[in-house]
Amino acid sequence: ILAMDPDGYDRQVARLRRVRAERDNSTVQQTLHRLSDAARDESVNLMPPILECVEAYATLGEISDVFREVFGEYHEPVYF
Repeated sequence: ILAMDPDGYDRQVARLRRVRAERDNSTVQQTLHRLSDAARDESVNLMPPILECVEAYATLGEISDVFREVFGEYHEPVYF
């Protein structure tokens, strides 16, 4: 059984807030915009723009939001 540290969630949230406060948000927005443009072009390798976002301290959630915006979200069909 995996025992989670009860303070782990609070520490992670604090780290995320600190990263967002200390990063250059303008650079993050620029890299996310370039990722969005790249995702709309089927011929573009997405790994370089993803890495650019990561290096600018974009969060996984922010990067995922770009992909959801461009590609949509899968919803499993319901069968009875």
